[in-house]
Amino acid sequence: MSADTPESDTKLNEAEAREQLIDLAADIYDQFERGDIPQMSLPTRTKSNIVFDEDSGVWVYGDRTSTRSANSVRGARKLLKAAYTVEFLAQQLDEDRSSTLRELYYLSESWDSDEAGFSDQDESNQLVEDLEIVSGVTREDFHMRPEESGATLMGPLELREQTRRGERDIHCQEDVGEGGYQIPNNPDTIEFLDHDIDFVLAVETGGMRDRLIENGFDTDYNCLVVHLKGQPARATRRITKRLHDELDLPVVVFTDGDPWSYRIYGSVAYGSIKSAHLSEYLATPEAEYVGIRPQDIVDYDLPTDPLADSDVNALESELEDPRFQTDFWEEQIELQLDIGKKAEQQALAAQGLDFVTDTYLPDRLGDMGVI
Repeated sequence: MSADTPESDTKLNEAEAREQLIDLAADIYDQFERGDIPQMSLPTRTKSNIVFDEDSGVWVYGDRTSTRSANSVRGARKLLKAAYTVEFLAQQLDEDRSSTLRELYYLSESWDSDEAGFSDQDESNQLVEDLEIVSGVTREDFHMRPEESGATLMGPLELREQTRRGERDIHCQEDVGEGGYQIPNNPDTIEFLDHDIDFVLAVETGGMRDRLIENGFDTDYNCLVVHLKGQPARATRRITKRLHDELDLPVVVFTDGDPWSYRIYGSVAYGSIKSAHLSEYLATPEAEYVGIRPQDIVDYDLPTDPLADSDVNALESELEDPRFQTDFWEEQIELQLDIGKKAEQQALAAQGLDFVTDTYLPDRLGDMGVI
């Protein structure tokens, strides 16, 4: 097997991950040896510390940092938890095992120090993110995975997947059922073999994904339909980026017309605050937004729901969000605040079950130059 296969690349990443973990533990030990109070510095993970990187076209953490230091009881506990987690992850890599983020939370209850256990899963999740940031290695290479996201692909793509039982070649139309091909936790183990894809359509909801497949949109337009399944998991964003970068495919994002769905698009295109340290690995800044937009509510007289107070607050926040500070988004958000309404993708069915595939998407994608 050649040195540049997905499997060999994965093994190299795993070796680097273990080395970086050991280096982190050694750094804390060295601070003890020097008589220093152990500490670990990380970027401050807030919206105010997000900056736009002109070179990569994504949002990343700025220069502000925060410190986990043993000069307080709270800080010492955080470093203790980090040390135990590093030991667990290094052992997991040695044994070629994997675990979920949820399992890590429960495993900590069996550690020989009560102080090292996590109070809730949010705390253990954040610590894994901290380790990613300070090590420069992704959690996938630590063999950490989330609970199954269930996100899928459907379209004219043939790929090779690495599994514990060996390689298998899969065509994402011919070799899968109506549910499509389920995206694995680490999509970097996938090799793209062949395709007839003209563009990638990332879809928020399962209902709209099923409508597109039932109406044959993937076949009629040589489209790869990616089901985001709400706020997309990291694996979904990573494979979307790979499809764009490696196969030179346009990516368009099709969501509901509400502020939370706009943020789904933002996470695909520009990254999120929570994973800003991985924006260059996960985000696809060339991705374009295809709908539902507030202007559609007016133009198509779509069935709507009134904006809740939380929706209004979210829209007003987005006007200050650097990811949405463009003429298009400012115009659409201000229009939505003015009309006080939001609409779902499925609201297009008011014009008929075929309207979305026969009229709405072809017209919109044609105007955008995608088809």
